Amino acid sequence: MKRIVVDPINRIEGHLRVEVKVDEATGKVEDALSSGTAWRGIELVLKGRDPRDAWLFAQRICGVCTTVHALACLRSVEDALGIEIPKNANYIRNIIAAAQMVHDHVVHFYHLHALDWVSPVAALKANPAATAALQNTVLETYSLKAEGPKSFTTSAYPKDFPKATAAYFTEIQNKIKAIVESGQLGIFAGHYWEHPDYNVLPPEAHLMAVSHYLNMLDRQRDIVIPHIIFGGKNPHPHYIVGGMPCSISMNDMNAPVNTERLAVVDNSVNLTIDLVNNFYIPDALVIGDLFVKAGYVDGGGLAGQRVLSFGDFPEERYSGISNGDYFNNLLIRSNGVVENFGQGVDKAIFHPLAGKDLSDPNVLAEGVEHAWYNYPESGKDLHPWNGVTAPQYTGPKEGTKTNWKYLDEDGKYSWIKTPKWNGKTAEVGPLAKYIIVYTKIKQGVIQQPTWAEKFIVDQIEAVSKLLNLPAEKWLPTTVGRTAARALDAQLHAYISKYFFDKLLNNIKAGDTTVANTANWDPASWPKEAKGVGLHEAPRGGLSHWVTIKNGKIDNYQAIVPSTWNACPRDGKAGHGAYESSMIDTKVKIAEQPLEILRVVHSFDPCLACATHLFDNEGKEIAVVRTDPYF
Repeated sequence: MKRIVVDPINRIEGHLRVEVKVDEATGKVEDALSSGTAWRGIELVLKGRDPRDAWLFAQRICGVCTTVHALACLRSVEDALGIEIPKNANYIRNIIAAAQMVHDHVVHFYHLHALDWVSPVAALKANPAATAALQNTVLETYSLKAEGPKSFTTSAYPKDFPKATAAYFTEIQNKIKAIVESGQLGIFAGHYWEHPDYNVLPPEAHLMAVSHYLNMLDRQRDIVIPHIIFGGKNPHPHYIVGGMPCSISMNDMNAPVNTERLAVVDNSVNLTIDLVNNFYIPDALVIGDLFVKAGYVDGGGLAGQRVLSFGDFPEERYSGISNGDYFNNLLIRSNGVVENFGQGVDKAIFHPLAGKDLSDPNVLAEGVEHAWYNYPESGKDLHPWNGVTAPQYTGPKEGTKTNWKYLDEDGKYSWIKTPKWNGKTAEVGPLAKYIIVYTKIKQGVIQQPTWAEKFIVDQIEAVSKLLNLPAEKWLPTTVGRTAARALDAQLHAYISKYFFDKLLNNIKAGDTTVANTANWDPASWPKEAKGVGLHEAPRGGLSHWVTIKNGKIDNYQAIVPSTWNACPRDGKAGHGAYESSMIDTKVKIAEQPLEILRVVHSFDPCLACATHLFDNEGKEIAVVRTDPYF
């Protein structure tokens, strides 16, 4: 048995360490540990602040998924204070969220995850003419035709399309060769390029994918244009409790939102659809198809056992979340939990997740058995509204507090708490959302699907036909988790178009209201209030929980998707999603655990960064250093 340590995991947001015990004779992973190695402390930053400003601070939890924490925070405060946002604000927030979803997935696949499947070194062996021919074949074979509302009509011609000439690929290959020969590989350095898994794809597929890697470096910024028009900037666009801060005028050319700027958004939305349909979907599916045919159907872990989602994209206004009204008109009704999907959709068990469940500590809670925190009552989990953020760092099993050797799997070993649904761990993310919607429709829980829900089922069945496998065989795998993210990007490209059309029609009808400020004055608030904000973020179900007393935040807790997925094990709840998926993965070469990197990266990890605390005069009052190398 060999113990492998990968620390830090690169190409992610934040700090993550994993340790696995591998039987070298069989390649089987016998045990796995996932450790978030930095403390965020944003809950303490928000305590005592004005809840109207909370979104601005919460948004800084992450610099990759930028806007998602602002949206969840806004929804939590508005839920607590009973604020209903205008139609335009709802449409605009949905457009921003959909654009963020596509942007995040594109960046993840091409710039964070692609190098687990694709090698720039292998691309040097490719024939450029054969690569051009492959590009055309891939477009013909692996494009998914999307069908939906008539409003899906895009521009008269594609805004962007993959190049497919020998001259183009020769030039790309020469650029790669110059980088490799210089010895300055940069982001391509320090990897396992000689690993046999890179032989699954032909050299031409490597060259084609690397060219698209470079294409998306240029194009990914165009996807988030809606953030700039409606929110003023990216990353971290602006919001306001009660709606949006961008006034609308079809007559004033200096207005934040006018005809000219709406046309810019329209161009971005159409470009995004083309980028996903012509680049992302074909690339992800051809890679997935070749790996599945080579027998790579592992890495599912918890996905086939238990997945959770909150659902998202309210079609119209809603009165609150904790009262359940939020769930009544969602475009994607993935709210719920599905167990045992790996046994087949007919044997899967669906559990609803409604408004009443949000306040039930028996349904949703967090534990700290293996996390570096201290709870008032040892062994007792806490509902997020009663959550406590009290750090208790104990160090590793072997080594020192600043120089780790091995984590303490029997004690505390992570800065991530363990969220639970009915006392059990669950996987969240696009894969979870797709499994739940597919199960609900196939089992008749949803009898009249929205266009988006039907879209999801059509996508899954198209890929199942392509792979010649039932959904339960390919979805809960590393390949399936990666493919689901691509399918999710395609869905959200059209969701952005859908809500943009609704926004235009509402403006044409004469409605230009973007904010409800009726309850802006704290004097109108109750002395005590609490709320929850839900969002189906790029990495999965996100929830922010706020309690307000006398106009200030009394307690704040955020359970992010990577909290669900990267959490440490629990004696009763079992392993988290990362750990389960690593245990479900075989490793060929212990010293080159590419398979471990691939399965962990398939979740698009987003570990929150360490936080320094300052007083009102800007003086440093506390620093928590937990990274073993600093």
